[in-house]
Amino acid sequence: WTSMKKMHKSKTPKVYKNKKLNKANFGTYNLNDYQVFLQLVSKIGGVDESGKYLQPEQLQREHTITAKEFEQLYNVENAYPILKKAGTKLIQSFITLEKPELFETWQIAVCQMAKYNHKEGSLTIKFNEDIMPYLAQVKKKFVLYNLKEVANFGSLYSTRLYELIQEFKDTGWLIKSVEQLREIFAVGKKFSDYFDFKKRTFAHAVEEINSQYEVDLRFEEIKEGRKVVTIRFEFKPTFTRRVVDPYTGKERNIYIKPRQKTKIVQNKEAEDQTVHPEQLSLL
Repeated sequence: WTSMKKMHKSKTPKVYKNKKLNKANFGTYNLNDYQVFLQLVSKIGGVDESGKYLQPEQLQREHTITAKEFEQLYNVENAYPILKKAGTKLIQSFITLEKPELFETWQIAVCQMAKYNHKEGSLTIKFNEDIMPYLAQVKKKFVLYNLKEVANFGSLYSTRLYELIQEFKDTGWLIKSVEQLREIFAVGKKFSDYFDFKKRTFAHAVEEINSQYEVDLRFEEIKEGRKVVTIRFEFKPTFTRRVVDPYTGKERNIYIKPRQKTKIVQNKEAEDQTVHPEQLSLL
């Protein structure tokens, strides 16, 4: 627990997620449920004083967020019912993970305990032990981004597509089948018509992401005969730069993402991407 005491915690909440978790089906989560989930996840990760990412055995499973924290991050009013409802959703839900390399499909409960604190106006949850390895910072196997980057999205689909972009941020493109997108967006039986699905989910998400970021996100439909079966997304890639880590004195890669539009207020720490160890490239 020594490293926990010396843990370096950023003022800008970061989300750390294994790439398998990034593809997981989040079932019946709405935007607020997913925002609560991400804010709780952002409390798990961190680095020690030498800039090394903490591993599963060092991570705490129990975390609390207050209504005030949620309201400030997502610019909403009266988050009390949001937290209470999300706590119920989290304790009742599980995440589906496909493991094709093992020919297995896993279903993992999100948390072991959820408690809404009426006096404090806060939500405390204890993550399930089985989900912790997917929230650990394993190099090349997880996705990292500042939680503020998705705070202004009004659609769950925009948040989920933005997370996919972060997984492929160095390539500038990604390809998903329509069925994979249906699973990632967890639409179930909704939007059975493809054109309705496109309009309500990824086409809207592309428009919203482009309205906030200079990422030039666009998509191409790939057909088999007359049927659209695959979507190719293209966007401005993230590029890396070598800098000296002020915490360790060693050279590291940092990543420079496409800029936010000027109307979106940025946290100053998020702008300073040359000194903070949690901004290091995960390539």
